Amino acid sequence: MQNEECRINTFGCFGLVIHGHALDRIVMEIQTRSAEGRATWIVTANPEILLHAKNNPEYWEVLRQADFRTVDGIGLKLVGWFKHTKPERCTGVELAEAVAKLCAQNGWTLALIGGQEGVADKAAWHLRHTYPDIRVFSEPGGKVSPDGHLDDPAEASLTHLVEIEPDAVLVAYGHPKQDFWINQHRSRLPKTKVFIGVGGTLDFWAGTAKRAPHWMRSIGFEWLWRLATQPWRWQRIWNALVAFPLAVLSDRRT
Repeated sequence: MQNEECRINTFGCFGLVIHGHALDRIVMEIQTRSAEGRATWIVTANPEILLHAKNNPEYWEVLRQADFRTVDGIGLKLVGWFKHTKPERCTGVELAEAVAKLCAQNGWTLALIGGQEGVADKAAWHLRHTYPDIRVFSEPGGKVSPDGHLDDPAEASLTHLVEIEPDAVLVAYGHPKQDFWINQHRSRLPKTKVFIGVGGTLDFWAGTAKRAPHWMRSIGFEWLWRLATQPWRWQRIWNALVAFPLAVLSDRRT
């Protein structure tokens, strides 16, 4: 059954395997791999991330090393349909919330790192309010270069995580920084069960950014909400809505 599900949900994009699994399937994979002593690294892939990877071989190789590349973004789901598959969409926010719930239920420690100043702390307080039994730590993260190099505060935050030995780490540096960070430093966290780059998820938890209404999210119109509330993101939205589809159509691997 799992092989059949993979065949139906999995497709390729720019030479990378995309796993169009539903949220419950992803959570099940995390639990199964954890029971087997294996860590899980998940990239919540969207058109902007994949377009960046197409044009940056080093970043492409980093993404290839992740265990799962899930479908975060309606544009990527449409690519799956174009390739005659039936992928499920799982947003980064939904996955991060599911991991937080999993940590609370299993007594796992959760670490949040990155984001703007104070955001990780506020996000941690939000989770403590939502899940009173959760053990969550926050690290400001410092600054990370586009290829993953750390400044002194970022190195200090990483050192603290090594001391804590968290079961799950949510990394909020934005792409490609968070993916390089995970790839370069996960070996220093051998007891961690799950790594996920979560982009702006901490901003939603902290209340410094507001998600699109549910009806807009359900039909894949978050981009319109973002354009209305954050007009400076127009270039990123253009990449997702125009540049990405054109790149997919012209890619020989498609």
